[in-house]
Amino acid sequence: MEEEALGKAYDSRLMRRLLTYMRPYRRVVAVSLVFLLFNSLFQIIGPLLTKLAVDRYLVPSGKPMWTPLDPFLSNDAWIGLAQISFVYLLSILGGFACDFGESYLMQWTGQKAMFDLRRELMAKLQTLDLAYYDRNPVGRMVTRVTTDVDVLNELFSSGLVMIIGDLLMLSFVVFAMFKLSPGMTGLLLAVMPFVVLVTMLFRRSVKQSYRRIRVAVAKINSYLQEHVNGITVLQLFNREETSRREFDSINRDHMEAYKDSITAYGWFYPVVEFLSMLALALLLSYGGFRIRSGALTLGVLVTFFQYGQRFFRPIQDLSEKYNILQSAMAASERIFGLLDTKVEIQSPSAPVEFPAGPAAVDFEHVWFAYKDENWVLRDVSFRIEPGETIAVVGHTGAGKTTLASLLLRFYDVQRGAIRVGGIDIRQFRLDDIRRNFGVVLQDPHLFTGTIASNIRLGTEGISDLQLTHATERVNLLDFVQSLPQGFEQPVRERGSGFSTGQKQLISFARALAHDPRFLILDEATSSVDTDTELRVRAALNHLVEGRTSIVIAHRLSTIQRADRIMVMHKGQLREMGTHQQLLGMRGIYWKLFQLQYKDQELPSAPSLAYP
Repeated sequence: MEEEALGKAYDSRLMRRLLTYMRPYRRVVAVSLVFLLFNSLFQIIGPLLTKLAVDRYLVPSGKPMWTPLDPFLSNDAWIGLAQISFVYLLSILGGFACDFGESYLMQWTGQKAMFDLRRELMAKLQTLDLAYYDRNPVGRMVTRVTTDVDVLNELFSSGLVMIIGDLLMLSFVVFAMFKLSPGMTGLLLAVMPFVVLVTMLFRRSVKQSYRRIRVAVAKINSYLQEHVNGITVLQLFNREETSRREFDSINRDHMEAYKDSITAYGWFYPVVEFLSMLALALLLSYGGFRIRSGALTLGVLVTFFQYGQRFFRPIQDLSEKYNILQSAMAASERIFGLLDTKVEIQSPSAPVEFPAGPAAVDFEHVWFAYKDENWVLRDVSFRIEPGETIAVVGHTGAGKTTLASLLLRFYDVQRGAIRVGGIDIRQFRLDDIRRNFGVVLQDPHLFTGTIASNIRLGTEGISDLQLTHATERVNLLDFVQSLPQGFEQPVRERGSGFSTGQKQLISFARALAHDPRFLILDEATSSVDTDTELRVRAALNHLVEGRTSIVIAHRLSTIQRADRIMVMHKGQLREMGTHQQLLGMRGIYWKLFQLQYKDQELPSAPSLAYP
């Protein structure tokens, strides 16, 4: 699984690419870095003011000392302490303001950058070939747009800048301590090897925990999506308890992974705290000895205690930021892997205009395989004249639906060519091809919104009058008008609340409202009841009128009035002709007819009957 790969803690190639998403907001980032710099300086000022108060007023050392505040400080102890306290308060307020400004600006920038990244990911998902979706589960793609992007947001909003802030803080603290007392600074740094060792052990521990957490989250997402979508089957076969047990197992793996992470954090912070207290104890012993010998002032010792606390806190934070950085590198690797996926089926660089007038459809020696050379279609050739209605029949897996997918360029043929108006469809823009075709599938898909929005699908040129006319012609208007909100009736996810027949009629209205020149009907009535099928058949008289139509069907009773019927068998076009001609051949079509009707003659069919 891609989620198991941790990758490098830092990859300059990935980081440079990530930073391009910050480029539009570089001025805001620059201001936040200025806030960060001043915040670090304010953190340094506080201990220095403490040293000044102790050595000048509380325990005067008697040694000459000069500070930039000397011209403003009173000789009176109470007034001087009040003045220093006021400056200390200003430094605290300044640090608070800078901290707030930096956090706010980086959170804002992170959200903006992630908005752009999610928009780019969504645009990429909409252009990927259907073959990519055949190979990759939906849950994985959802994880890329949600969880992985959230990890990058954490890096931009807090991780990356805070790493810079922690490094600045450490640099300023070490510089200030070294200026005050090189010996005590060296004593404090002597504890660092132990801190580094503990940090390495901590990172190794949480590294494995984070890997297990990511894998567990991916499994939870995948399991939930699969079982929520299949809830009907679960309940039908009384599998709820089994499903709960399986989910409990996956959920427990997630909990155990988090428990290991919590354990690591549980010992890491106390150990670092112990080492920091040990360092401060050494400072106290050494500093006390130096004060008694007159080589050090009490103010310097107090200042070192304050700097010591500021010294170890960034080290703890850097360990956490290291994990954020490593997770972000792994997430960015997966995200950019998706963004860099090559789109095989694209519009040509110099497209040809789609034929404006009547155009025939030609399949010329078409070979196609979804994988390797497992041919689904083998040397298929036929021609559909303008305005002609062709029916395609055959056993499951014969290649019927593949013909429609190739015609719409969801896939490209490996051999041969498909032409419209004598022009190879690979020379047309993709949107031109699909704009001229209307498709009604066996399983109609409705989006969350309203009935009107599901018929229009974002096409602004469809007026309310055209909407009404289309629904009326497919026998749907009476149903829509019976709803409380008519065309504005809300549609829930996947059309929940509507019957299969109602959803199918909405999909017919969608096709008719877009007024396509070519029509593809793929098992459009196989999942509706008899009454709805009769209504749909009547509606199809209007749909196929004046259009070149391809009707894919299992029910032979529904395609007997087609101009021609094509019989597909094992990827090859084996028979072609009218209903009566094919029966007279006593071949594959005749056998299919016998299997379905067992030698029973059908009653007189309606004037036009398609699936």
